[in-house]
Amino acid sequence: MPYNKSIIYSFIHAFEGIFYALRDNQNLRIHFIVAFLVVFAGIFFGVNGFEMGIIGIMILLVITAEMINTAIEEMVNLIVSEHRQQAKIAKDVAAGMVLVAVGGSVVAGIFIFAPYVINLFGLG
Repeated sequence: MPYNKSIIYSFIHAFEGIFYALRDNQNLRIHFIVAFLVVFAGIFFGVNGFEMGIIGIMILLVITAEMINTAIEEMVNLIVSEHRQQAKIAKDVAAGMVLVAVGGSVVAGIFIFAPYVINLFGLG
């Protein structure tokens, strides 16, 4: 059965987008580093599968939000060359989306890791 070239090209373009975002977006690289450290901490503390699933979902949420933010910023830069209030609002709201996702992830991380840290230091 022959492969549908449009599907193959869709995946190629999707990976190009991921590589572009990683190459040109410092914040996304920081999110990936933090994600690696959080997963490592989860393994170190032996968090259960459900908690690791929540961690994975939160990581994907933050990375997705950052990539959407990048796409919105690039589109605004393409469409608007001069300073316009609407362009600023679009960029600020997109950045706010990332901040909300990161804030939610931090709260989830505190709920997940706090009992393990308390137990590690014998504070409980």
